[in-house]
Amino acid sequence: MENQKILAAFSYLSIFFAPFIVPLIVYFVTKDSDVKKHSIRALVSHLVPFVFGILFFIVFVFSTFSLDPTSSNNTVMIIWFVSFAIYALVSLGIVIWNIIQAVRVIR
Repeated sequence: MENQKILAAFSYLSIFFAPFIVPLIVYFVTKDSDVKKHSIRALVSHLVPFVFGILFFIVFVFSTFSLDPTSSNNTVMIIWFVSFAIYALVSLGIVIWNIIQAVRVIR
């Protein structure tokens, strides 16, 4: 039972070193349904910052097309800052959530 808890917590904490690989390995290696559930939740939580990063990159790329070097319009810079701030907050929230979930699983 203790090994299952450690594997489930390891899936959550893998956001620091191997976000996609560890939950997938745990999912396919273990036979315990509870550990599989936690590994899928961890994988989804690791995908959220990745998706937001892609969205941030798309906003960044498309906003550079509207950038006119001769104008003093700060709209593009505001869009970059807001989208990066959202990305940073979501990523930080996901990291905190993963730590909380790992602690809950171990208890």
